[in-house]
Order: sequence, then C-alpha cells, then structure tokens
Amino acid sequence: MNQKELSYIRFSFVISTFICLIKFAAWLFTHSLVVLSDALESIINVAGAAFAWYSISLSSKPRDTDHPYGHGKIEFFSIGFEGAMILIAGIGILIQAGSFYFRPVQVHDLGIGLWLTLGTGAINFLLGAFLVRKGKQSGSLTLQGNGKHILSDAYTSIGVVTALLLILTTGYTWIDPIASAVAAFIIIYTGYRLIRKAIRGLMDETDSAVVEELIDILKKNRKEDWIDVHNLRVQRFGNYYHIDCHVTLPYYYKLEQVHELITEMDHQLNAQFEKGSIEFFIHTDPCLPISCSHCLLTQCTVRQKPFQQRIEWTRENLLPNQKHQFVA
Repeated sequence: MNQKELSYIRFSFVISTFICLIKFAAWLFTHSLVVLSDALESIINVAGAAFAWYSISLSSKPRDTDHPYGHGKIEFFSIGFEGAMILIAGIGILIQAGSFYFRPVQVHDLGIGLWLTLGTGAINFLLGAFLVRKGKQSGSLTLQGNGKHILSDAYTSIGVVTALLLILTTGYTWIDPIASAVAAFIIIYTGYRLIRKAIRGLMDETDSAVVEELIDILKKNRKEDWIDVHNLRVQRFGNYYHIDCHVTLPYYYKLEQVHELITEMDHQLNAQFEKGSIEFFIHTDPCLPISCSHCLLTQCTVRQKPFQQRIEWTRENLLPNQKHQFVA
C-alpha cells in the first residue's frame, strides 16, 4: 500500500471537517431540520474518514506470525463501521423530522442556508468522485467506501437545496420535515448497503467479478498439460488475494515438471490480474482414466481412452471440489 492512499484519506478528513463546520453554521442560521439532517451526516463523514485513516494505516502493515494473511480485513470493518454510523445518523434524522409535528421550529434566513448548502454540496461531490476514482485505481475498498458516502452526502445536499428553494418560494414550512425524512431514508439505505458489503467481505462471499477475471486468465493461457482446474477459492485481504485451487496433471510427470507448470500458472495470473496481488496455493492431483476423454495432451503415451471433447472452463466446473468428467 503506497503513501498516496494515506494522503488521500487525510485530505478527505480535513475537507470533511471543514464542510461539517460550515453545515452546522448553516443550521444555526436557519434552524431548519433538513439543514440539520445534512449537518448530522457530515459528522459521520468526519468519523468515517478518521476510521478509514486508521484502517489504511493498519492494512499497510506487513504480514506477521499473528496475521499470516496480513491486516487487509480491517477494510471491511472500516466500511461496516461507516455504514453503521450512517444508519444511526439516518434514524436520528428521521426522529427529528417526526418531532417537528410535536414541537414545531420556526425557520429563518433560508437564503444563507441555501448558498452554504449549495457550496458544501459541490465540494462534497468533487471530493467523493475523486476518492472513488482513486479507490478503484488502487483497489482500496476503504477509499471507495469513504468516497461513496461523501457522494451520498452531496446528493442529499441537492435535496436540501431543493427543499429550501420550495420553502422560500411557497412559504410552506411543512416541507422542511418531509424533505428531512426523505433525506433520512436515502441515508439509511446508503448505510445498509455499506454494512451488507462489509458482511459479505468478512464472510468471504465469492466475488463474481474476481472469479470471472481469474477464469478468463486461465482460459487464455491454458496449456494442454492442465487437464483441469477445480476447487477454486478466493479470499480478499485488502489489495491482496489468497487463491486456492486443485490442478489435475498427468500422473507420470516428475516433480520438476509439476513445479515448472505450477510456477508458470502462478506467474501468468499475477502478471495479468488487475485487481491486486495474488498469493497462489495450488494442490496438484494426478490424472485418472476418466480424464482421458477430455485430456488435451496429444503426445500422451499412456492414454487409456480416446479423446472425445474439450471441456470449457467456467465458474460452474472450476469452483466445485470435483475433477472434470466428460458426460456423453
């Protein structure tokens, strides 16, 4: 992990703190619930950026005896924490909106609040888009999660500006709590999505996009000696991927040949995989007579059955822990 990611998240923390102060100033001017909802979400931006800062610092530490796969899993805790904070903020905003009907608050100076919200929303949009782009380039879930949260804050600001304009032009103050409630539901949904993503990562749920990319690389570089690949499993630890699989090779190959083939497979995957670094653990299986019908090795001198058909590699036959078989 390079220092650029840390500098990006530090930048996010500083800007988020500045924007949070401006939004609370806008609320003090207006006493508007919808402006308050925008300000409360900004507190989560600051807290999220601070936790993301810690997350990226920790994930950059090298592997050790206590953490043989590194510290990259902290990224899932980071986006889960941020999602939980967003969820809590959304519920709080919803409660505030409901309380308006029991304790109405008089709004004022909406013009000032409008311009302050518009300016902070524009800054958030630029910052969020920047962090998401950099996160995708570096493969950092933490940067992407923080950027998406800030983008959701920018979209919320659009709703706030719209609500303030409606109140200014119509004079209907009941728009304020309704707009605040709509913003709360959007915020709650954003929090739910981040928490769901964190749980999927911590539970090592299969990432279809990663699996498909790995399969494509294997198919493009397929050697006739690679009779089949199965029991393919992928775990993510930050920008680092741990991959297990079984490879069926001719049973009569010497250990040196097996080592060369597996090393070549490792090199091909690491050279062409674009989402991060790979640590490959490969278990080799000897071929069986059932392998002959789909074995591509034309120079095999011990073939017991004639070749019938090439079996194409797909996620359906590479993920299960079962040698490939040709079914007539």
